[in-house]
Amino acid sequence: MLPNKNQEILLAKTFGCVRFVYNKMLAERQETYEKYKDDKETLKKQKFPTPAKYKDEFPFLKEVDSLSLANAQINLQNAYNNFFEDRAEFPKFKSRKHKQSYTTNLVNGNIELQDGYIKLPKLKLVKMKQHREKIPADYKIKSCTISKTKSGKYYISILTEYEKEIKSVIIKNVVGLDFAMNGLYVESEQGEKVNYPRFYRQSLDKLAKEQRILSQRKKGSARWEKQRLKVAKLQEKTANQRKNFLHHKSKELSSNYDAVIIEDLDMKGMSKALHFGKSVHDNGWGIFTTLLGYKLKEQGKQLVKVDKWFPSTKKCSCCGAEKPMTLSERLYQCSCGYVADRDYNSAINIKNEGLRLLALA
Repeated sequence: MLPNKNQEILLAKTFGCVRFVYNKMLAERQETYEKYKDDKETLKKQKFPTPAKYKDEFPFLKEVDSLSLANAQINLQNAYNNFFEDRAEFPKFKSRKHKQSYTTNLVNGNIELQDGYIKLPKLKLVKMKQHREKIPADYKIKSCTISKTKSGKYYISILTEYEKEIKSVIIKNVVGLDFAMNGLYVESEQGEKVNYPRFYRQSLDKLAKEQRILSQRKKGSARWEKQRLKVAKLQEKTANQRKNFLHHKSKELSSNYDAVIIEDLDMKGMSKALHFGKSVHDNGWGIFTTLLGYKLKEQGKQLVKVDKWFPSTKKCSCCGAEKPMTLSERLYQCSCGYVADRDYNSAINIKNEGLRLLALA
């Protein structure tokens, strides 16, 4: 998106108002939760206000798209429900450093794609560069999410609805993937390890230098802002390189195999327990599995997750015997005479367990 100055001002107001309403509603829910947390039945029956309640007290909320405020309420409700169903922690307040974005919905033609422009509520026509080809005529636009990166770029993602018949594929070609900290994964067929460029590690020295310069600038000054943009652009480039690489790899796997078997790993817990935070962040395994999942699904293929407690590392893929393995041991040697790379052996075990699960299903 390439908004003009007036549109940038309105976008900044909208981001701020969405955050303001979200935090206001969350504060009321937090107060109610503290009051009734010992009585869950009463807590579930509590009714919470809509964003319209705040408009008389805070007139500036009337200046922005009302649908963006309504979506803030929906997002909070989803986060609140996830907490009660033990899928997440209690929702947290959004700060100004939080990602700036909002979602608006198509109502009575208020969103429309034109040649090089997009019509949006309150903003009217906004100039844009379209990343993909034109949206087909039979696709229905449902909503748009507008976001701003820390480097000052604006993006808009368009959610569409369309009919597509997905036929399940007969599973023939299957591969098992073992997560590799110093690469991305090792696959079970040839034992090949992905030649992952480790983009974050490559940019680490340059990033550290730019961040040191930023720390020496007076916060809020013109020189500080200029340096902040340098740091933000460098971080953004690294993230884009990683995402592009993961897209290509997930596309390659989803094209070549009917089912992909992986371990259901807790990456956050692993990074804390083993002090591998930077390596886990650099790999982007969570993003990779998400991309792989939807690319397989839209082709009628399957992503199978093996339980994280499955002893893929300890088990011999040849005879099935188990033995303890330390992190420093990179070669698996079994008493039956089988010798293989540790990760390759794990990948084969993951594949075999996945095949067993598929047979049961």
